[in-house]
Amino acid sequence: MNADDSAILARGRVATRLPAQDLDRARRFYAEKLGLEPVDERPGGLLYRCGGTDFAVFRSTGASSGTFTQMGWEVDDLDTVVSRLKERGVVFEEVDVPGFRTRDGIAEIDGNYPSKGARGERAAWFRDSEGNLLGIGEPVV
Repeated sequence: MNADDSAILARGRVATRLPAQDLDRARRFYAEKLGLEPVDERPGGLLYRCGGTDFAVFRSTGASSGTFTQMGWEVDDLDTVVSRLKERGVVFEEVDVPGFRTRDGIAEIDGNYPSKGARGERAAWFRDSEGNLLGIGEPVV
């Protein structure tokens, strides 16, 4: 393998895939709750685009475990985004474990990736209609 081969995936685009047992129900959730419409579709799959990045929701007989964040958005104003999504009926997770607690659905997290130039992050999580755990974060500078 030469040096160019070692970073072959670094030149690729990352695209999240989220399972849905009921694709019609998922389409309604993403439209009604998140205000998102597919930019494309194929049998058994819906393609969405946010901020120049794609994610797909696909028909699956398997269920999401929902035990970890499967996809997240980074936003500039978390409070406004959470407030607007709550108005649309999105229910945010409340977490209270040692070292990590949400208040009104939002957690204050110490630390962030140095390349992002932030000292922390504020974050919130919710589940889609299929049980996928989705997150929203705002870097704290």
